Amino acid sequence: MSSQTSRILHVLTGPTAVGKTALALDWAEANDAEILSCDASLFYRGMDIGTAKPTAAERARVPHHLIDVCAVRERMDVAKYVAMARAAADDIAARGRRVLVTGGSGFYLKAFFGPVADEVAVPPGLRAEIEARLEREGLGALLADLRSLNPGGLGDLDVQNPRRVTRALERCRASGKTLAELAADFAARPGPFADWAVRAVILEREPEELRERIVRRVEAMLRDGLVEEVRRLRPEGIEENPSAASAIGYRETLAMLRGEMPEQELAAQIALNTWKLVRKQRTWFRTQLPGAVRSMPAGEARVDALFPGVSRG
Repeated sequence: MSSQTSRILHVLTGPTAVGKTALALDWAEANDAEILSCDASLFYRGMDIGTAKPTAAERARVPHHLIDVCAVRERMDVAKYVAMARAAADDIAARGRRVLVTGGSGFYLKAFFGPVADEVAVPPGLRAEIEARLEREGLGALLADLRSLNPGGLGDLDVQNPRRVTRALERCRASGKTLAELAADFAARPGPFADWAVRAVILEREPEELRERIVRRVEAMLRDGLVEEVRRLRPEGIEENPSAASAIGYRETLAMLRGEMPEQELAAQIALNTWKLVRKQRTWFRTQLPGAVRSMPAGEARVDALFPGVSRG
């Protein structure tokens, strides 16, 4: 394999339950590739059933990276993910193998296409000051400050969202720049994988087919012991980590175990929330990924046609 070929990221994404895992395994096996996970729920050790984590047998077929890298009480962020993903991709390429990125976690996925975090450092004292003002004076006072610092307007900022307004004001105060200037600076920055070529495919299915697959998936998870898995994870600190505790399947099961939801409603609630996530994912893929990314019906996807031009050797 040439060095040029080895510096290509092959990205296979799509919504939850679309069928990424099986196709990724087949393609990786056929093309001397290793899989780099881009699924935020797979980071955590012990979160296996509710995440549809690749099994030990599947991971024996193809090496996987960035799975089981955190305890459930440990928080992951995009900077940590990028550093680990970059190290894994460089290692895979150095060994002459191909890299297949697979998963549907949009915030992490975006790291392969461009910058994901700016370099504005917000002093803790400033953050505490602004949060205290929000509680004392309300959102309107923060918005007034933000507008005074941005005479050209606030762009598409969600001005009804206190967290977004607070973060925007922090960044403007800390940097001395307007939101438009910060956005321009961000867009001009190279992404963490700017020195790699990226080929990407989004798998799609019709909504009704996805709904049916979600229902079957939830039924299988509950049959395989999701409730017992969540019971085991509570003493390990899953509720101390908002990202892990809010993962679909886990947040509903935790609510049920705390007595906040009847057990008979658990399957339906997980399926409903999974479908809501899928709708958000489909919109995100359409609006946030580059236009050059190809879409492919999952039922018609073939290993030999997934990434045209790839050949062994």
